Amino acid sequence: MQRAAQRDDRAQQEKRSRRLSRVLVCAAAVPAVLITAACSSDSGDAKSKGVDSGQQQSASSAAPSASASPTVQAAAYRKLPDSCAVLTKKTLGDLVPKGVSSAKKGSSDDPSSRSSCSWNSLDNNGVKGSQFRWLNVSLLRFDSDATRGTGEAQAHAYYGRQIKDAQAVEGAKNASSQPVSGVGAEATAVRYDLKKKEGLFKQQTVVARVENVVVTLDYNGAGLAGEKTPDAGDLAKAAEKAVKEAVASVSSANGEGSGSGSSTSSASPSKSASASPSKSPSTSPSKSASSSASPSKSAAQKR
Repeated sequence: MQRAAQRDDRAQQEKRSRRLSRVLVCAAAVPAVLITAACSSDSGDAKSKGVDSGQQQSASSAAPSASASPTVQAAAYRKLPDSCAVLTKKTLGDLVPKGVSSAKKGSSDDPSSRSSCSWNSLDNNGVKGSQFRWLNVSLLRFDSDATRGTGEAQAHAYYGRQIKDAQAVEGAKNASSQPVSGVGAEATAVRYDLKKKEGLFKQQTVVARVENVVVTLDYNGAGLAGEKTPDAGDLAKAAEKAVKEAVASVSSANGEGSGSGSSTSSASPSKSASASPSKSPSTSPSKSASSSASPSKSAAQKR
């Protein structure tokens, strides 16, 4: 009986020992499972982060740079000729016969972008009166700019404003306008009469554009002190001949041919110039070109 009791005691101890061993084994297995799960989670996060990072880099490289500066086509003409030398002596002799040597250059802080020159002629016939002539040539060049647009588009817009200025001179009578063919890319002649105390003045304003340069020629004549008023048609022909010569001088100064409309580039305004000339181009082509913005108005004042 005692041995049986001892065997029972040993059996119970062995059972308790086996249960304790199983508990310890299970307890030891739990951290391993947790560690494995944690490692698996970290690995997934890392892979996910790696994918996200790669996608971000790919998206970043695919998108164009927001800071890239837009570019515009460079202006065709880079300089201007001497404004007092754009007309030959023969032409000046026809327009201002007594004032060929009276050239007066306008002030400019940037002759490569704007310049002007004027001439006066007074043919005094004593008691029979006298014939007066005044001539002014203004040149304005526009540079291309990412904000204001191409030089040609700016010149086209300015060309239009010059014509409107010439058509809006206060006190003008019998005003008319007509296109002039064979002069640069585009040209228009404006004529009118202006009565002043000295006499009746016949005004001719011809505005022409060649590439990114605008040429404005103002020419007027009057018979003073009883002298006969000059014929407006004759003055108009002389003015148109002179503006062709001035446009040719601009092209020649930039290494081109006659510049009088024979080249393909000057035969018609480009798409960039004619698409939307008046929406946003700046009124000044360079540092201080705005001071010569209205030669036609100054022509009316000087007569």
